[in-house]
Amino acid sequence: MSVSPGLGVGHEVDLSAGRIAYREAGSGPAVVFVHGLLVNGDLWRAVVPRLSDSHHCITPDLPLGGHAMPMRAGADLSPPGQARLLAELIDRLDLRDITLVGNDTGGAIVQLLMAGGDHDRIARVVLTSCDCFDIFLPRIFAPLRLLAVPGVAAVARIGLHRRLLQRLPVGFGLVTRSTLPPAIVDSYLGGLRDAGVRRDLAAVMRGLDRRHTLAAAERLPGFEKPALVAWADTDRVFPRDHGRRLAALLPRGRFVFVEDSLAFVPEDRPDRLADLIGEFVAANGGVAAAAPV
Repeated sequence: MSVSPGLGVGHEVDLSAGRIAYREAGSGPAVVFVHGLLVNGDLWRAVVPRLSDSHHCITPDLPLGGHAMPMRAGADLSPPGQARLLAELIDRLDLRDITLVGNDTGGAIVQLLMAGGDHDRIARVVLTSCDCFDIFLPRIFAPLRLLAVPGVAAVARIGLHRRLLQRLPVGFGLVTRSTLPPAIVDSYLGGLRDAGVRRDLAAVMRGLDRRHTLAAAERLPGFEKPALVAWADTDRVFPRDHGRRLAALLPRGRFVFVEDSLAFVPEDRPDRLADLIGEFVAANGGVAAAAPV
């Protein structure tokens, strides 16, 4: 579960799949940050403080392995189920005119929501390096599919806490240039101490399949809201041409490279990403909160 104070005040909300934790900071245009597999809201810990002076930032911990509270037994944690859960959270919090920002697996979940056709609450989308088209899970991370096997997740949690293993491709080494602080690694992986969270992660891993992102891609041309695709220029996981293709599919899509970053753009270039989000929201109808008098 996310622990970074810069993400704001912590809350919990009961949804159909179970209890979800989220953090909230600032006021102004609403921005919802969507993380990916085996991380949580702490992925955005250096982005949110750069935006929360003028934006209402909501950062949920989705049940993707970095969460702390197990979901209900039998909950649908497939990619479409995760997209529905995100939509339910947005509805429950009564968020409107929102900007969705997704990275990694979270970007795929955002695409599924975009493809679903119900865009009333979504005003804009920012997609950073993420699964799309025929990549969902990237081939280099194929060993992670073993996390669907009982007992493997517990072993992986112990191994990934070791600093050396963080740098290996099967750890975080291919997605960020940084060595993550121990407190953040524990935030990402500490929930795996719980058998219920490990059960959830196994369900997530069983559901990852490119048929979901390929089906979403067929419907993305119907998403007519502004969209920014901000891709890491040195990404070794998600191909550069996928970012360009994704932007080209969207009627109001725009593509930019984020320099000196691997796939975890919020980790490697939070300054650049925050600037891009703020400029994009302002240029596409987002009204910032008035400064205090």
